[in-house]
Amino acid sequence: MQRPPLPDPLPAAVVDTHCHLDVADGRTQLAPADAIDLAARVGIDRIVQVGCDVEGSQWAVEAAHTWPSVIASVAIHPNDGARLVHDHGRGALDRALTEIDRLAADDQVRGVGETGLDYYRTRDAGGQAIQRDAFAAQIAIAERHRRSLVIHDRDAHADVLDVLDAEGLPERVIFHAFSGDADFARACLDRGAYLSFGGAVTFKNAGPLREALAIAPLDRIVTETDAPYLTPEPYRGRPNASYLIPHTARLIAAVRQQDLETVCRALGENATAAFGGSWPSRTLSEGA
Repeated sequence: MQRPPLPDPLPAAVVDTHCHLDVADGRTQLAPADAIDLAARVGIDRIVQVGCDVEGSQWAVEAAHTWPSVIASVAIHPNDGARLVHDHGRGALDRALTEIDRLAADDQVRGVGETGLDYYRTRDAGGQAIQRDAFAAQIAIAERHRRSLVIHDRDAHADVLDVLDAEGLPERVIFHAFSGDADFARACLDRGAYLSFGGAVTFKNAGPLREALAIAPLDRIVTETDAPYLTPEPYRGRPNASYLIPHTARLIAAVRQQDLETVCRALGENATAAFGGSWPSRTLSEGA
């Protein structure tokens, strides 16, 4: 399947706050270096590489040491945690969490996540209980290492907030691929969280999500791809990549009825704050 063309560059640098450079989409996969280069050409100067299991988290740390414009977030995804216990027993999850704790100490790691709850794919009560335990453990890891907490929340809004309230929120919390309505957005914002809007906000059926975007303060929103997933319109169904963020950024500006450059500058600054400080950007002068 042919990849979408490069969009027009953005007027100010924006960060892809959630990407899976290592995940093959089964169709056309960009090499990580190529994905980073193409992103830089359209104004996406930094990328957060996110792990979902031990192997992916180890790769994320290696990527962050390889490419200066990349930082890492490490975790056991809620569905992966439930599967580990189902297939190999509770000890396997405990060992995986110990490795995530070790990786989180690396100076190229800025986040713990994506962790959280997913009741769409894990529907049984036992699996959901395992997810809540693993989520609580990773909140503690984020607190211990002073890392940002990157939350995966699918069909589990109330329970995600319950776990956060019970365990206490780390200093910085990002709701990855925010999927709630305006009321849930307010509940997250009341807890000081950042809301990350990806390609789904461009979909025709995403009215409640755009309402959430409209009510969020500009200084609490960031954007992402979740590449190779959640490709924005007009290329939904094709493989996603960081260079397609301009489509989402332009939609964000339109929904909020704000100047595109103002929105882009805020998205870049917010991402820096959400992950606890700046990191070097990837620029065309470096050979992209």
